[in-house]
Amino acid sequence: MFSMNRLDKETRVRIVQCLVEGVGVNATCRMTGAAKNTVLKLLADLGEACAKYHDEHVCHLLTKRVQCDEVWSFVYAKQKNVPAEMKGQFGVGDVWTWTAIDADTKLMISWMIGLRDAGYANEFMHDVASRLARKVQLTTDGLKVYLDAVEDAFGGDIDYAQLVKIYGAENPGAGRYSPPQVIGVEHEEICGTPDIGHVSTSYVERSNLTIRMMNRRFTRLTNAFSKKIDNHIHAFALFVMHYNFCKLHGTIRVTPAMEAGLSKTVWEIEDLLKLID
Repeated sequence: MFSMNRLDKETRVRIVQCLVEGVGVNATCRMTGAAKNTVLKLLADLGEACAKYHDEHVCHLLTKRVQCDEVWSFVYAKQKNVPAEMKGQFGVGDVWTWTAIDADTKLMISWMIGLRDAGYANEFMHDVASRLARKVQLTTDGLKVYLDAVEDAFGGDIDYAQLVKIYGAENPGAGRYSPPQVIGVEHEEICGTPDIGHVSTSYVERSNLTIRMMNRRFTRLTNAFSKKIDNHIHAFALFVMHYNFCKLHGTIRVTPAMEAGLSKTVWEIEDLLKLID
């Protein structure tokens, strides 16, 4: 087994490559020969570096259209299984990941991990607003806490609409893990003059699939969930940097960061590791 202070460059690259391709920590250890604490230490160091780089460089964006959504996951235990003495403790039970996507460049503009409540909605919307260089059209789902959060963050300087989905009955029996069928949608203009033709959350919902496919901690119906909230946050920070700067997007044929003018080249795993230094 490799310890952290003995990791060579090639092993570090292999570990990160596994993590960004959706491999769990235990499997990464088996594939690379690194100890579990070593992998988690590298994840923590790189996750903090990625979050810091995102905060400092993903800003002044000439975005036109933004889509926002929330992704459910859980940490330590599902909400119904949280021990009584741990109920109400953040990072134990349900956890939501807020994301904002540029509909044109596919750049993940902002992200936040927390609860699905008004406080986190407000903080998230202020972060989104701080990264934009001009007025945008914003689309969210019908979550009510967005209303005050968007107003507080943008004032009236935004074209904002909600896409409200209407669901059919729950699937019974064996199909209970499948989402209910969408039987209709409603477009609700909230502020400004949003173009109804672009009131959509399809791109951010597609990114939700990428999140679940490329980050083992978000996979449903497995034991691969995060056991600690800090590791959950570090893993997502790494995912966002890899998604924005390293991963070629199938639609635009470059990375989202290149399309948004934040980078001139495709980043390699080695470039991510340099952020630690």
